[in-house]
Amino acid sequence: MKEQIKTYFNRYVEFDDAEIDAIYEKLEKKTFKKKTFLLEENTICRHNYFILKGVVRLFYIDAKGHEKITQFAIDNWWITHMESFINQIPSSQYLQAVEDTTVLCLSKHNLELLYKEHPKLERMFRLVTENMLIANLRKSDIYLQMKSKERYTFFVEKLPDFAQRVPQYMIASYLEITPEYLSELRRQRN
Repeated sequence: MKEQIKTYFNRYVEFDDAEIDAIYEKLEKKTFKKKTFLLEENTICRHNYFILKGVVRLFYIDAKGHEKITQFAIDNWWITHMESFINQIPSSQYLQAVEDTTVLCLSKHNLELLYKEHPKLERMFRLVTENMLIANLRKSDIYLQMKSKERYTFFVEKLPDFAQRVPQYMIASYLEITPEYLSELRRQRN
C-alpha cells in the first residue's frame, strides 16, 4: 500500500521515502463492502479517500427521487465531496462503494498538518485538483456537445475499466440516459 501511494504521489511531485512514511502515518486504511456508504447526504465529509482497490460513486437524489451520479472513482484515484470536505459543511451528496472497496482515508485535520510539514504535498494536491476540475469541465462540454450515443461511445472508449466494473444502470445515470436506451446502445455496439 505504501508503495502504491509513493508511485501515485511521484507522478505529480517527487517524494523521498521519509516523506512518504510521514504522510502514510496520517492515512487510515478502511474497507467498505459493496453498497456501503462512505458519506451520506446531510453529514459532513470528514475525509478525502484514496482508492487502493475498488470503485466509489458520488451521487445525489433529485426532486423526483432518481439517483444522479456525478462522479466515479476507481483504483488509484481520490474522491471526496469537495465542498463538504473543504468547508466542513453538510454534504448534498452521497459517496457509496460500488464494489468491495479498500481506501486510505485522509482527514481534513491531517491534511492541513501535512501541508505545513510537507509543502510539496500541497502542490501535489493542487495538481490532482486541477486534473479533477479539467475532467469535470470536459464532462460538461461533452454533455453539451454530444448526443447520448456519442457520450456512451466516448465513455466506453475513454474509460473501459469503468464500463466493465460499474453496473449498467449506474452508467446510464452518469451519462444522463435511460437504462433501456443504454441497453439498446450496447446491443448496437456488439
